[in-house]
Amino acid sequence: MPAEVIHYLAPKPGGVYVDGTVGGAGHAVEILEASSPDGRLIGLDRDAEALKAAALRLAPYKERASLLHMNFAGVAEGLAELGIEEIDGFLLDLGVSSYQLDKGDRGFSFQHDAPLDMRMDTGSGAPAADLVNTLPEEELARIIREYGEERWAKRIASFIVRARVESPIITTLQLVDIIKGAIPRAKWEERLHPATRTFQALRIAVNEELTSLEQGLASGLRLLKKGGRAVVISFHSLEDRIVKNTIRTLAQGCVCPKTIPVCVCGKTPALRILTGKPVMAGEPEVAANPRARSARLRGAEKL
Repeated sequence: MPAEVIHYLAPKPGGVYVDGTVGGAGHAVEILEASSPDGRLIGLDRDAEALKAAALRLAPYKERASLLHMNFAGVAEGLAELGIEEIDGFLLDLGVSSYQLDKGDRGFSFQHDAPLDMRMDTGSGAPAADLVNTLPEEELARIIREYGEERWAKRIASFIVRARVESPIITTLQLVDIIKGAIPRAKWEERLHPATRTFQALRIAVNEELTSLEQGLASGLRLLKKGGRAVVISFHSLEDRIVKNTIRTLAQGCVCPKTIPVCVCGKTPALRILTGKPVMAGEPEVAANPRARSARLRGAEKL
């Protein structure tokens, strides 16, 4: 959603902007172009491979672009190392990238046979195989139910535990076969692969994505200058709910009971909501990139 990002982020010359999930730098290039000739872009990503791709694409912008190998949750510390105390805007394009999905050996996709990894930063944390092979059945079911919003979570967890007794589950297609066996064939959805929700749930758990979003969003909003803008693109309801609730809470003024005639709480709005409803990708973009169908963009401005 490049046009929508630029519209709501509103980059300007001389501004300092953060792309907290820089990926292949598609949005980063748009931000640098819009803030020409001297706007600055700091790109963060947990994925070292993504940063290599971003570095190549951003090379023409020289000192205007800086890249940091880190989770956006630590944005304040990362910017402090660069001597930056406040910013004019930030973008978060959440979830797994098309590049990560297409690169089958990372274990994100249920379409390719690969080690069951799913880590965005392959240098830290435990891979999905560790969770699948060691977590208690009840915890597996909770993860699949809460993070994947999967109605068959309990049955899938049961089948996983039963299968791992026979042999460790170490590849993506091993897990796919187990999930297919757990969900009755008549209940498979026409337009959704039966493993979609379980893979999403495990990826979120492996990368602690919701916790990272809560921490990073709060830090990013604190770093914004007055008039600075935040833009977040999410791809499922759990992410969108966190973004919506965070922005709404900070945009709310007085919270005193209506029975009190004069405000005593002293609370004033910290944000102005730019998007009353989430902005959706247009039909041309969805046609070119079907993944954009589930994208939800929200924006806010610091008061």
